Parts: sequence; C-alpha cells; structure tokens
Amino acid sequence: MFLQLMHFTHLTYAVKDRRALVTLNRPEKRNALDDVTVKELTGAFLSAAKDPAVKVIQVHGAGKAFCAGADLQYLERIARADLETNRADSFQLAHLYRTIYELRKPVVAVVNGPALAGGCGLAAVCDFVIASRENATFGYPEVRIGFIPAIVMVFLVKRVGEGRARELVLRGRTLSAGEAAEIGLISAAVHEKDLQKTVDALVMELLTQNSGSAMGLCKEMLSKLSGMNLLDALDFAANMNAAARMTPDCKSGIAGFLKKEPVDW
Repeated sequence: MFLQLMHFTHLTYAVKDRRALVTLNRPEKRNALDDVTVKELTGAFLSAAKDPAVKVIQVHGAGKAFCAGADLQYLERIARADLETNRADSFQLAHLYRTIYELRKPVVAVVNGPALAGGCGLAAVCDFVIASRENATFGYPEVRIGFIPAIVMVFLVKRVGEGRARELVLRGRTLSAGEAAEIGLISAAVHEKDLQKTVDALVMELLTQNSGSAMGLCKEMLSKLSGMNLLDALDFAANMNAAARMTPDCKSGIAGFLKKEPVDW
C-alpha cells in the first residue's frame, strides 16, 4: 500500500514498505531541473530524512529520461538576473546535493534513461546508482554550451577521483551505462528488463540485513572524513566507534550474532 504524504507539482512522493519513492515528474521537460524542482526535491528528501517510517530512499525519473540537467529555458531567464539572484539560485542547488549526500539514510538512484549535467550530478550524489544498460547515459556536457558543472564537480571528485573528473568535465563526453560503471561513476549497469528487480533486491538487502542506525553513522563519517587531517580523522573515528558500541542497534546485533538469532532490522 502506498502512502502519499506530500503534494508536489514537479515530482511525486510516496512511502511504501519503508521506502520513500521520489520521482521527478516532468517527462515533457526530460525531468530538467528548475528552481521549483530543486526546492521540491530538497523538501522531499528532508521529509524522508525525518520520517521514522522511511529507511531507504529511491529516486526515479518519469518517462524516458532520468534527468536532463538544468532546464535551459529557466537558465536563460535567470542568467539575465543580477549576481545575487544567481548566487541564491546556485546555493539552492548546492543545498539539494548536500542534503542528499549527508542524509543519514541510503539513497538509491534508479536511472532509466539519460542522466546529464545536473542530472548526472543528482545520480552521482546518491549512495547507489543502478542504471539501464540499454537506455541510460551519463555525462557532464556543460562545457559544450559555455557553462560549467561547478556544484556537481565537488561530489564528482569524491566519487571518481580528480583524474576521472577532469576527463569527464573537460571533454563533456556522454558515457554509456557500461562505461559509467567501469569508471565507478555508477554502481551497476543492468539490462532494462532486470532494472527494477535489481533495485528491489538491493533495497531489500538494505532494509532487512543492515542496521539503519549503523548505515546512518557510516554516512555521517563518509561526509566528514575527507576534510580532516590524519590525527583529526582518527580522533573523530575513535569517538564514533565508541558511540556506535553504545547504540541499541549495536547491542541487539551483537546479542543476535552470539545467540545465532536473526535481528529484525
């Protein structure tokens, strides 16, 4: 049974079986990002983060595309505005990507078609990206229209390293799903007929095999470690290690393991 929790104009949001299903819903625009879409996505992810009925979030694109990046008509209009207006708009997009990256619940992008520019960034900032081998494509073609993938580049470097990131953003070439999987930009490229089955298996693993608390703590560490020097990182890790031992999930997990009894996560 689906529970529709919030009303949006550019996306749909529903909760089912401990999953929040976030679907970009502007197929006529190839699910391109404008200010309304960015604000609604941010609201949907923040709602999922706070909802105790949600353990995993899935992101989909309606129609034949996952997300074609920025809505160029919107971009053309706002480019005529002053610097402060453009800064505010850019910070909204940065806030969206940061929200997803730091969210203490796993996020799975289900890429059924093109994920380009900001849409590629949206997928890449998720924890897992499962894509259709036949229909999904990935890339950062901004340089080909005189633009730059500034905000998504921050997260792209984290995902594939600086060398790969340089090639992707300077060439602006579009990759097949298979090529994207080979360089680690996405988690897996599977046949279209197996896409939903693969996603369901992954999500079921996260829901039933793993502690939500532990996954949240792992994501918190991953979002903070890269900016620390070695001593600060080890100090932070030791504190997180000690705190994790005291959580109810850890106590239940250890007890279940010792008793050889499954834990109901």
